Amino acid sequence: MDDQELPLATARQTLAQHLDSLSRAGVMQIGRVPAAKPRPVVGVNLPAGTASTQPPRQSNPPIPAPPPALDASMPRAKPVPALAGMSPITRPYPQDIPRDAANSQRLLDQLNEQVRGCKLCAILAKQRMQTVFGVGNPAARVVFFGEAPGADEDRQGEPFVGRAGQLLTKIIEACGWKRSDVYILNVLKCRPPDNRNPEPEETANCRPFFERQFEILQPGYIVCVGTVPAQALLETGDSVGKLRGRFHRYRGSKVLVTYHPSYLLRNPAAKSTCGRTCNCCSKKWAFPSRAAARRTDWKSVLRKEQPPDANGTRRVGRRKV
Repeated sequence: MDDQELPLATARQTLAQHLDSLSRAGVMQIGRVPAAKPRPVVGVNLPAGTASTQPPRQSNPPIPAPPPALDASMPRAKPVPALAGMSPITRPYPQDIPRDAANSQRLLDQLNEQVRGCKLCAILAKQRMQTVFGVGNPAARVVFFGEAPGADEDRQGEPFVGRAGQLLTKIIEACGWKRSDVYILNVLKCRPPDNRNPEPEETANCRPFFERQFEILQPGYIVCVGTVPAQALLETGDSVGKLRGRFHRYRGSKVLVTYHPSYLLRNPAAKSTCGRTCNCCSKKWAFPSRAAARRTDWKSVLRKEQPPDANGTRRVGRRKV
């Protein structure tokens, strides 16, 4: 061993001896001791103006006792489902809400009173004539979910009563149902200015209302008519073209996306797609009148709602009639 390695070896030996002595003394851990305020030494007379301090004495941390052995005969708690971490789309409906029509209507009426007093959207609250909550069977199995009230809806206080609403009623009846058999509601409860699309903040303000409506209704199926309700309910940015043609899930309901009736009035080529969608609805939902829906002549239903062109010809899909 040369002269340069001798001091290093001596230091290692000294440190090992010190650690060994601490271990025999019962010290299990060495850490940085937090600085403590100096305390005077009791029982010692000191000159005036002189302070004597004594460093605090370090105590060994207590050794935790081992956990008791589990007894096989002891009952164990059942795991709690992690609802807090679930998405609002996948979270199940609450089970403490009465499912009969009378109680559902009572809860809807209470929620409607809250909607009438809502002024979160200052512009909409100032310009509206009245709020448009929803209408239909409180025990409906099928709910049609629209975008926002229009001028006719704002005057009458009922969703889908204009020209597009008349077409929706014809589609509902063509499926073998009555308008009173289903429930109809919108994303927004107030009419936007000039019938524009809802702003994200407006949708967020109305979200607690329509989500509560779905909790009370707990329908088996939800039909989103248009892009706005589909994106708001499913929390997606996809268009109707990407979402239609298959079932989606919202909590305990199956969701079907189709075109808005006003879009069908402006685009005749999409009406045949709506007809196929409604026929699919009737088959999937197994209503007693599904056979009548399969016999429905959708072109005759939708042809009446399409205005003629300059030549007086009505176009249904790619055919002129």
